[in-house]
Amino acid sequence: MRATIVNNIHDIAAPDWNRVSGIDHPFLRHEFLAALETHGCVGIEQGWVPQHIAVYDGEQLAGLAPLYLKDNSYGEFVFDWAWADAYHRAGLAYYPKLVSSIPYTPVTGSRLLVHPEKQRDKVCHLLIERARQLMDETNCSSLHWLFTSEADTRMLVEHDFMRRTSCHFHWHNDSYTSFEDFLSRLSSRKRKKIRRERRFVEEADVRIEIVHGCDASTEQWQAMHWFYRSTFMKKSGMPTLTLEFFEEISRTMGDQVVLVFASHEKRYVAGSIMLRGDKALYGRHWGCLEEFNSLHFEACYYQGIEYCIDNGLALFEPGAQGEHKISRGFLPSYTWSAHQVGDNQFSVAIQRYLQQEHQMMVDYHDTLMLSSPFRKA
Repeated sequence: MRATIVNNIHDIAAPDWNRVSGIDHPFLRHEFLAALETHGCVGIEQGWVPQHIAVYDGEQLAGLAPLYLKDNSYGEFVFDWAWADAYHRAGLAYYPKLVSSIPYTPVTGSRLLVHPEKQRDKVCHLLIERARQLMDETNCSSLHWLFTSEADTRMLVEHDFMRRTSCHFHWHNDSYTSFEDFLSRLSSRKRKKIRRERRFVEEADVRIEIVHGCDASTEQWQAMHWFYRSTFMKKSGMPTLTLEFFEEISRTMGDQVVLVFASHEKRYVAGSIMLRGDKALYGRHWGCLEEFNSLHFEACYYQGIEYCIDNGLALFEPGAQGEHKISRGFLPSYTWSAHQVGDNQFSVAIQRYLQQEHQMMVDYHDTLMLSSPFRKA
């Protein structure tokens, strides 16, 4: 077997890539990552330069790792700015660095992708060692694997990467038959709160419509992209995903793109963008033209929960952070990343910090679980 660096995902045919990555997880699909590269969402200007690793067994693609050369920490959601600042104050360069992640997407998934007919341990070892070689070849300070699956996290720790623990908020489908069935499992106070929030939207005469990407019109995508951009502009952020990117994945990924539109007086006033796999729904972006009481909760949380129940999806990840999600049925869930830092002194210091941070996250997780809105058995 041999491992090579791929600077353009189009150098790998989509069917070959997808046979390794699978198509269940939408963000790992060739179509999603290729659209990012095609429409200028990643590249030198954004500081996300593709350096994907491909392992071949003869002529057959056996393994993949989505990898990027970065000169910033934007769009990662595993925050290492303090590490970069410490490097700078020590007179060292933290950038460039290598990051295995889905750009702008804080969603857990495999980063060590292996063909189902190949020996996993062997392919993973080649992917990891080629990434380490690339770290040296490009004079990178560090190598990071973000939002790794449990299996990948264990593999990376076995290869002497430092594990980092974080916490997001996820909704799990306990075989609910309806949204009312879900509400019936909550405490009376939380149940009444959610019903009141949904009633605010209904009484404001706001109409909710779900449209899959393959059915969305040009006008609908233009409205949704405006909502997406407006959120970043309000928060002085950078809307990196282009309208053309969204239009392409709506064509190539069909009903894996889920759009929630809110309209008032026959015009769209807000919307959210989600993507789905066979077992999970992922909330990604939201924006609005007008403010309506509790509309954000309806478009980003309650419609997603209802969609999961109606479509038999087991998991709903609504996005990063947000303790306010707990009272709405989203419970704290661990997320992981794995890191290697080239400088030995910094590596020792970061390892010590991560051990302390891990215990803090465990305490944080356990404390938040005490606030669960679900009725006690």
